[in-house]
Amino acid sequence: MVDAMTTSHALAHRPVRLVALGALAIVLAMAAARAEASAPLVRVDLLSEQAGLTAGGEVWIGIRQRIAPGWHTYWTNPGDSGEPMTMEWTLPPGFTAGPLVWPHPERIPVGPAMSHGYTGEVVLLTRLTTPPDLVPGRPVAIGGRAGWLVCEKICIPEEARVELMLPVLAGRAPASPDAPLIAQARRAVPVPSPWPATVSVAPARVVLTLAARELSAGAIADVWFYPGQWGLIEHAAPQEARVDARGLTLVMARGPLPAAAQAPVEGVLVVKERIEGGTVSQAFVIRGDAERGTGDPSVLSLAAAIGLALLGGLLLNLMPCVLPVLSVKVLALLGHADTSAAALRRHGLAHTAGVLTCFVALAAALLALRAGGMGVGWGFQLQSPLVVTLLAYLFFALGLSLSGVLSVGGRLAGVGHALVARPGYAGSFFTGALVAVAATPCTAPFMGVATGFALTQPAPSALAVFLALGLGLALPYLVLSLAPAWRRWLPRPGPWMERLKQVLAFPLYATVAWLVWVVSEQAGPRATAAVLAGLVLIAFAAWMRGISQAAQGRRRILAAAAAAAGLALALAVGGFTLGAPTPTPATAAADGIPWEPWSPRRVAAARAEGKPVFVNFTAAWCITCLVNERVALRSPAVARAFAGKDVVYLKADWTNRSPEIAAALEGFGRSGVPLYVLYPPRAEATILTPVLTEGTILEAIEKL
Repeated sequence: MVDAMTTSHALAHRPVRLVALGALAIVLAMAAARAEASAPLVRVDLLSEQAGLTAGGEVWIGIRQRIAPGWHTYWTNPGDSGEPMTMEWTLPPGFTAGPLVWPHPERIPVGPAMSHGYTGEVVLLTRLTTPPDLVPGRPVAIGGRAGWLVCEKICIPEEARVELMLPVLAGRAPASPDAPLIAQARRAVPVPSPWPATVSVAPARVVLTLAARELSAGAIADVWFYPGQWGLIEHAAPQEARVDARGLTLVMARGPLPAAAQAPVEGVLVVKERIEGGTVSQAFVIRGDAERGTGDPSVLSLAAAIGLALLGGLLLNLMPCVLPVLSVKVLALLGHADTSAAALRRHGLAHTAGVLTCFVALAAALLALRAGGMGVGWGFQLQSPLVVTLLAYLFFALGLSLSGVLSVGGRLAGVGHALVARPGYAGSFFTGALVAVAATPCTAPFMGVATGFALTQPAPSALAVFLALGLGLALPYLVLSLAPAWRRWLPRPGPWMERLKQVLAFPLYATVAWLVWVVSEQAGPRATAAVLAGLVLIAFAAWMRGISQAAQGRRRILAAAAAAAGLALALAVGGFTLGAPTPTPATAAADGIPWEPWSPRRVAAARAEGKPVFVNFTAAWCITCLVNERVALRSPAVARAFAGKDVVYLKADWTNRSPEIAAALEGFGRSGVPLYVLYPPRAEATILTPVLTEGTILEAIEKL
């Protein structure tokens, strides 16, 4: 395993193994004469990825073990007996060698016991760093003394002096003939799991749950967990694997060392999948605390989560998705500016009740769907093209009302849709609900942590967090309604109010254009054509509505019927978006940084190659995501930084529902997009802020 696992185990922490090791000592003494007189059972030599060294550079060095048939050596946690290989380096001044990097092991049954190790041939790795003042010229000797234990029915300790001569070059060093062996060994090194893991420890068993929903039970040939700690599980006991809609569950027998279950649990999970013509193995590093999932935000208290949600809801008013509907809130306040202070307060409370009711309804639906096993998160309703279409219709009707085309009420607080246009407190209530719906495509700072926490809690706690989020969104309007002194700064009522109403229609039309584009990304050109046809029918219905209000008798009835028919046809046409096929995603940005579609396997493969990975969790309906991409991710400076560090840019597009992306978001304690994750080579992932700037990205890339 990479860096995290130690290469030795103290006997004081293995009381159960003392008897076995005592017997092993007797066997070792009996075999000493044979070890001295016979040829070594393991031949060890050094390999280099490059044909030479350069000043201030790094190179992968391999320690190759060629093991005699029927014998085996050991991994970092050797299992029920054995010891891992050790290496004492002898290096020139200024040279440093990193810790040993271990390929994933295999199971080696020895009677009733189980060992973890290697047979045949294996290459252990280390990263060698050269000093910056290294002068080209004579070759440099890289070497050391390797010691190992090789076992069959008996175990024999062996050691050898190994050395490799490498020239010092002035220019870039070419690949060596052994480079393919080094590359093969690096591919066998476990990579951090892209899926969230949960480790549950009971008196008799240990349960590992991996939210790898893309795994198929029929494709799995074998699954085995190799713990990094001795004593966590019984190594020789069967491991019961189950793959279902929630992912992979592995049930293992509890081991004899209680302290192993109290420390953070880490190990390697090897998954062997069936492919055409054979099988392929993938190894993942699993890390987590016992009784708690990897990346679990439960360390956050409920009070802290409510505070973050309140602050996130307040900042949500500044996010791009809320700005277009601020016109509705502004006009609502202006419409009540001439009412009494008591009536204005009641309108503010009604508006707040509308926001909170909408948030609770969305949260309850979200929790119910997740309880049913669906991988959904915040903004899940916008993953339906039909919902996006209906929102486009609603905002278009609101815009027509503000432009004076559709007249449904006299109060400025009642503009647009029939519900929002209702007089009195009902209009304020539904205006608040509309603002809440419009806010769901965005994630504000602090909001992601709070909602991620909420989705890991019981329903009452989760609803309390979402209520705090809604209260933060409604708070500015509520404060203005409770403290009406601001009204003295308004100019006298006049034509300016009508003109303002018409101007504020255009942000709503812009929102409609954006929603139509979202449908095109979700369901393709045919669905887009259906939405556009529906908007034409909405406009026709609004025109007929205006005629009916001015007409009398039969003409009034016919015009009203035509308006109703236009509205019904618009709803029917909008239904065609449901069955439309999802467009195939592109594989590179046309005018920005080249990118690839995200998948856990692509992350693992890139990290196995030692490359940093930047993952952009995004969606077409997330305006914050689109603004971030335009402001930061299409910057020439960021493109140069990505190219200079050989960063692999992956895009996880959550425009349509994806259980895999939902599981990945959960693994980082998040429930929605945007989310930006930077994986340094061989290190823990870093989460960037939800509001990106060019400087934020450049600073993170510079630290790689």
